[in-house]
Amino acid sequence: MNRASDDWAGDAAGFVLAGGQSSRMGSDKALIELDGEPLVVHALNILRSAGLIAMIAGARSDLSKYAPPINDTGLGPLSGICAALASTSAEFAVFLPVDMPLLPPSLIPVLQQHARLTQSAITVPSVNGFAQTFPSVVRRAALPTLQSELDAGNDGCFSAFRAAAVHLDEPFTIITVENLVQAGQLEHPNNLPAALWFLNVNTPADLTRAQSLIAQFDPKPIA
Repeated sequence: MNRASDDWAGDAAGFVLAGGQSSRMGSDKALIELDGEPLVVHALNILRSAGLIAMIAGARSDLSKYAPPINDTGLGPLSGICAALASTSAEFAVFLPVDMPLLPPSLIPVLQQHARLTQSAITVPSVNGFAQTFPSVVRRAALPTLQSELDAGNDGCFSAFRAAAVHLDEPFTIITVENLVQAGQLEHPNNLPAALWFLNVNTPADLTRAQSLIAQFDPKPIA
């Protein structure tokens, strides 16, 4: 475990967001297998490899055998985020969707460290010039604004994040992943290009692509 993860042991909690409808996949994405493991296991392993105790927010199936579940109101990712923040006393929470299995665990401590050093309300990465909603590091102090946005029907996570940062008068920090890669501060364990880290597995075609990328960049040894 790296030092950044050690330093964060007491003030951050990790949550996998597993409450999506999975309508394009046809069955609960959390339990769809990729490379022999359910997507929820891939997501939990990313957080755990980053040194976090991981829980599951908003699960639509019984995922309690994988990690402790946090129930939410079933209104999408923002409701899972609010339920998770309400359940923890940690100053920061790290959120990762269940459908982003190619993300390198090393990105999580980088986001955490920036969040703590800058005392940002929200910290997210960007790739190819586009800010990503997840993974995100959210200060627990953002909960009241996020809950208000959810209650008002404004359930978009990114816009709610911005509203929380404005309300708290704290930074909304966006970290450019390519700069960190070029500086040698961040890399994928299998040398997967940064543009592919954020692939969302929403459809069977996405699943096939993710499996192909795993085979291409992490070939199994020939027996």
